[in-house]
Amino acid sequence: MADSDFDPSQLNENQQEALGTYTAVTNQEPSAAVRLLERSQWNVQIAIAKFFDGEAPDPVEEARASLSASPAPVSQSARRETLINGFARSPRPHVRSRLDPAPRIVPQPENQNMYRPPFLLRLLFTPFNLLYRLLSGSLSLFTYLFPFLPRLLAGSSGGRAQSRGQRDTTGRRPLNPRDTAARFARELEEEYGHHDLSFFENGYAQAYDLAKKDLKFLLVVLLSPEHDDTSDFVRSTLLSSEVVSYINDPANKIILWAGSVQDSEAYQVSTALNCSKFPFAAVVAHIPQDSSTSMSTIARITGSTPPSAFVARLQSAISQHSATLERARASRNEQQATRNLREEQNSAYERSLAQDRERTRQRREEEEARLRAEREARAQAEAAERRARNFEQWKLWRAQSIPPEPTMLAEEVSRVSVRMPSGERVVRKFRAEADMEELYAFVECYDILSSGRSSAEVGEPANYTHIYRFRLVSPLPRIVYDLNGSGTIGSKIGRSGNILVEPIDDEDEA
Repeated sequence: MADSDFDPSQLNENQQEALGTYTAVTNQEPSAAVRLLERSQWNVQIAIAKFFDGEAPDPVEEARASLSASPAPVSQSARRETLINGFARSPRPHVRSRLDPAPRIVPQPENQNMYRPPFLLRLLFTPFNLLYRLLSGSLSLFTYLFPFLPRLLAGSSGGRAQSRGQRDTTGRRPLNPRDTAARFARELEEEYGHHDLSFFENGYAQAYDLAKKDLKFLLVVLLSPEHDDTSDFVRSTLLSSEVVSYINDPANKIILWAGSVQDSEAYQVSTALNCSKFPFAAVVAHIPQDSSTSMSTIARITGSTPPSAFVARLQSAISQHSATLERARASRNEQQATRNLREEQNSAYERSLAQDRERTRQRREEEEARLRAEREARAQAEAAERRARNFEQWKLWRAQSIPPEPTMLAEEVSRVSVRMPSGERVVRKFRAEADMEELYAFVECYDILSSGRSSAEVGEPANYTHIYRFRLVSPLPRIVYDLNGSGTIGSKIGRSGNILVEPIDDEDEA
């Protein structure tokens, strides 16, 4: 699938999701990512592992390539013509040799390599283990009783054991990759003095990943302290001003990683890069033409090399592949810019969508508040109308039950002068034994009684409790005749009295 023919719409939903997950992790071009995912059966985990660890060559594809590149069969006439012309051969087109892959090495400390035999095997060897412990305990007791015997035995076999022990170990404690790199840089500076080289302060795998991510050149330098040319190479070549200035030049985009083969990580790297002679230097880079995922070794420099030749080899390898990496960087930057623009557009769309949702929510809440206010206003109006209707019905009903004014001949009568809220003064006689509520009802129903509208029979309104919105007060001295306590008109007002009607406001009730 070529870059110009790549169309994401040709992929189904699962393939598009796998492609998005893979490119988000590896930051690879979509066209190359699709090819790798197709080779990995659209398994994202396998594709990511192939991208970082390198992809092994496909024997089927190599066989197809060899068949397509095989020469066509030569006809009889062409063979005869070749014999006549003295076996003259036509020039063959130049085929670029495939670069050696540079795998990613993740070392494991030697102190972590522990082997535990299976349970059945340990159970089988338990008697032998007990016998060994019994014998070693007996020998310890024997050496304690006869201490001169170990010294005699050590005189004959100590030299061989000591030489064998020196040959089997280097005395270097295994460390993690970062500490190993720091130890190598410190030992190099202690032995050869101060220098200006900027070594990568981490393991080979981290330098490998950084060079692959940033499309830079990884310069790997491997040294063997036991080799005779190591000291001369470091002093004359590696730390020379010409080599140092070229490696530290930011325009060359070089990441320098170095190590001693006495360490486990550097030894594994030397084996992976097919190192056959020390000192050894290799330039590793990601070449898209060879593989879309793995790194390749583009140059090897072995043995003691003069500084000019060392720099020339580096310049030749880097200049040969710089244009390819520049195009890959430009394509990656363009993809990143497109991705950033798409993310900004998606973010702006999400913000606009959130604002629209917020405006819709506010309009909905405002509409709900308006409808709720209308319902409450309508309910309050209906309740006020119902109260007014019940109030009128109650006044008609109560006016019917007010007894008529006593005659002049009646005894035990109280004459009351009432000043209405309108300013009108009404004088009326009440029975002295009548309750004060009758006087309140007379004042409340005065308009009904004075207009004569109480002739029709009216029933008491249902579910209505009347509350008097006024109080009766004697002006001098001021006495409030409320309905909270029981009492008759005669006992509270006497035979005669002046009464004022004071309306009750809501503030007075509070």
